[in-house]
Amino acid sequence: MNRIGVAILLAALLLFAGCAQREAGTQQATQAPQVVKVEYRGITPQELHAMLARGEDIFLMDVHIPEQTHIAGTDAFIPYNQIKRYADRLPKDKSTKIVVYCRTGPMSFPAIKALYELGYTNVYYLEGGLMAWKRAGYSVP
Repeated sequence: MNRIGVAILLAALLLFAGCAQREAGTQQATQAPQVVKVEYRGITPQELHAMLARGEDIFLMDVHIPEQTHIAGTDAFIPYNQIKRYADRLPKDKSTKIVVYCRTGPMSFPAIKALYELGYTNVYYLEGGLMAWKRAGYSVP
């Protein structure tokens, strides 16, 4: 092969590589993950107690693992790291007020994030979890 043939082949390869790279870049841009805004809104044990006493329409969910004793009125126990797996146990209405709690608080945050990713918009957590509930003087069955 002469020098002109090699130059043409090299130019064609470079052109092909540039097109392939541009195509891959376009594909990656269309598959970018959607950013979900998560709000971590806490409520105190006193606020939760008042909501329950008034009979407010809330979905109360314990997310602590291992499973623990639940606050009276708890609607579901779903481990914090399996929210999406058990989405069928959640309210159908995505605007339902959901209050999550665990033992002391930290397991609530990944649960809240998963709930927002599923489309729920009215999510709260019990500040200090079940331990704060007990310290506030509220009993657990």
